[in-house]
Amino acid sequence: MSLFSKPIKTLDDLFVHTLQDIYYAENQIVKNLPTMAEKATDPELKAAFMNHLTETEGHVRRLEQVFQMHDQPVKGVTCQAMDGILSEAKEMIGDCDDPEVCDAAMLSAAQAVEHYEITRYGSLIAYARQLGRPDCATVLQQTLEEEKSADQKLTRIAGAGVNQHAA
Repeated sequence: MSLFSKPIKTLDDLFVHTLQDIYYAENQIVKNLPTMAEKATDPELKAAFMNHLTETEGHVRRLEQVFQMHDQPVKGVTCQAMDGILSEAKEMIGDCDDPEVCDAAMLSAAQAVEHYEITRYGSLIAYARQLGRPDCATVLQQTLEEEKSADQKLTRIAGAGVNQHAA
C-alpha cells in the first residue's frame, strides 16, 4: 500500500483502487500516444496511434463517468506497471537507429499497454458485477471491447508489414 492511498480491505476498495490505477494509466497513454504517432513511419501504424488517442480520451471520460456512478471522487493513483511499460518503451525506442525497427518496437510496446489495459478492465467488470453494479460493468465493457479491438488491429498491422519491414 502506498503512503497516500486508502487501505484495500473490501472488494469495493479494490474496485475503486483499480479504477484509480487505470484512470492514471489512461491519462499517461493520452500523454504518450502523440509522440508515438509522430515517430511512427508506417502510415497505418501512425493512423492507428492517432485513432487510439481519440478512443483513449473517450476511455478517460468513461472512467470519470464510472467514478461518478459509484459516488467516488475522480482521481488517479500512480500505476507503476504502466509507468514501467512506458519507460521501457521510451528506452527501447530511443535505442533504435532504424525507423522501421522503431515502428516494430513501438507496436510491441503499444500491445504491452493494450494487454495491461485488457486485464484491468476485465477485473473491473468482474468486480462491478460482484458488487451489484451492472451499470458500471456495462460502461467498462464498452472500453474493454475497444481495447481488444485495438490489440487485434496492432496484431494485424504487425503481420501485414511492420515486422517484415523491420527484418
